[in-house]
Amino acid sequence: MKIENPVTRPLKAYAFDPSAGRLLGNEMSMAVRFQELDPGPVVRDRWAPNAIAVVDYDGANKRYYKPVNLDDRGILLRGGLNPSEADPYFHQQMVYAVITNAIQRFEEALGRRIHWRRGLREGDLEAARLEDIWTLNIYPHAFIGQNAFYSPGAHGILFGYFRAGAKNVGRNLPGQTVFTCLSHDVVVHETTHAIVDGIRAFFTEQTNQDVPAFHEAFADLAALFQHFTYEEVLMDTMARTGGRLYQYQLKPDAEITGYDDYSTATAQQKKDPLLSAQISARNPLIEIAQQFGEATGMNRALRSALGTKPNSDDIEKITEPHARGSILVAAVFDAYFAIYLKRTADLWRVFRAGGGSPNPVDIPRPLAARLCDEARALARLFFRLCVRALDYSAPVDITFGSYLRSIVTADFDLHPEDDMGIRDAVMQSFRLRGIMPEGAGFFSDDSIRWPRAPESLPPVVGLDFGDPNGLTGPQKKEAARVLGAYVNTNRELLGFSAGVPVILPSFHPVFRINADGSLRMDMVVEAVQTVEKYFNEAAPKFGKIKFRGGATLIISKPVAGEPSADKNESPIRYVISKNLTPEREERQRRFGEHLGLTGASNPSRFRIDFSMLHGGI
Repeated sequence: MKIENPVTRPLKAYAFDPSAGRLLGNEMSMAVRFQELDPGPVVRDRWAPNAIAVVDYDGANKRYYKPVNLDDRGILLRGGLNPSEADPYFHQQMVYAVITNAIQRFEEALGRRIHWRRGLREGDLEAARLEDIWTLNIYPHAFIGQNAFYSPGAHGILFGYFRAGAKNVGRNLPGQTVFTCLSHDVVVHETTHAIVDGIRAFFTEQTNQDVPAFHEAFADLAALFQHFTYEEVLMDTMARTGGRLYQYQLKPDAEITGYDDYSTATAQQKKDPLLSAQISARNPLIEIAQQFGEATGMNRALRSALGTKPNSDDIEKITEPHARGSILVAAVFDAYFAIYLKRTADLWRVFRAGGGSPNPVDIPRPLAARLCDEARALARLFFRLCVRALDYSAPVDITFGSYLRSIVTADFDLHPEDDMGIRDAVMQSFRLRGIMPEGAGFFSDDSIRWPRAPESLPPVVGLDFGDPNGLTGPQKKEAARVLGAYVNTNRELLGFSAGVPVILPSFHPVFRINADGSLRMDMVVEAVQTVEKYFNEAAPKFGKIKFRGGATLIISKPVAGEPSADKNESPIRYVISKNLTPEREERQRRFGEHLGLTGASNPSRFRIDFSMLHGGI
């Protein structure tokens, strides 16, 4: 009798990092997608679109660590190796488990399989093929340094390790070795960079100050929303914040008492803890990379979900990518908590009607469980919305304002009624932080979402949408031919500039469920134009820039039984464009001068260097 392979493989990992110890479910078991593995772990199917390979080479000590075999009977029977800071085998297991889980979450949100970066076929085809990443290499101990980064050149993600400082190191030992590959947040953050680069290749080109900030913000959002899936941590935080998950501090386990004469103690003495149980901990759900931040002397986590207060002036002043990205992260979580409060208001009314305190310190476990259900479901919904907004973004020159429009459009496209009020919450939280919808005429739902494609656009005839597993090789070739012919025939209606070639960097079918439960099949297509311009026409020595325009086309498969289905005519629903305009060209030129990119000849110099950006992560 043939035994079928299981659907998932249980593997152990840290929910946060080793500094959190064994409390609060920090040592967790993850059910990751089952794949045939070689020691490493290395995904055996090297041609799978999202294959990964753990290559444990220690660059500083010039040695390879023996690869772990996750199919070893002893490891299988235990559901994976137990968490350990000192065991390189566990390090290999953890990065594999966390990255595979992150891939699963993104694919569920997008409604399709993802793939890693593909080189841009716009000139030297051999050079483009060298940029293709078919297997993403993961280096758990790549170098000594307070850093971890995604590197397209290395076709992978490199994690550093370093010694903690001598003072103010929090829950670390002074001088202990800290491994960035054991921080769940850091691993998810870096994986997200790789995933986004595979989805939108031009989003790494620094055309404006929002581009690097967007990458940092989006990667932080992916890590933060993951926290709300940790059941034990969520329940404990719910209890210790009295249901206020947005609070920075958790209620300590013990009140501050113990003075010989408490009535004569000073106010400051009454605030000072005498026991560790009286020290208030910070909320783990809304903070990123606790161990890394403490080990580098920050005395706190690296970043927070609510790191910036509502202030419309900051967006005009702050340019450092991480600080600027924090504005976007805070805007998204402001909207998240606004909906959380709205969705749980009735539960609190029932609680108070039954004699509960208006400001409870402890809440009944059944109430805490219901609040956790809402928080978890909303986190999944918001993460899915943030990810799907990528498909509703133009393929070039991402900005915070255009991303706001993409979020609103992505939500409207599947939930036109907005029963939960998510679009309004997102719009208001972004407005309070000065993030305005780029190109919109009014600050309203109807105006902010991207407009539908004009009725004058003819349908695409003969397009094959494949199946939920994607397109086969022959289907891809035929789809490329059909889409290329359509774009060139209708380039004027699509808003492309005359005389400039149009390339199709990517196209992929998407399968999603409508609000009424029916299946929707779309094709998301990137179409891009590129022109080379001098920084200064009068001074060619300053070099050139590649100025790009483009559009994302969202094409719907006709529903069976409709006349268009019989003719195999697929209507275009959205054309989301960033055209080649003098205003955009001048803005990109000024930003390139600001970065000091004039005079250099390396054509990839505009691309984000994550190793530089992540100096200190």
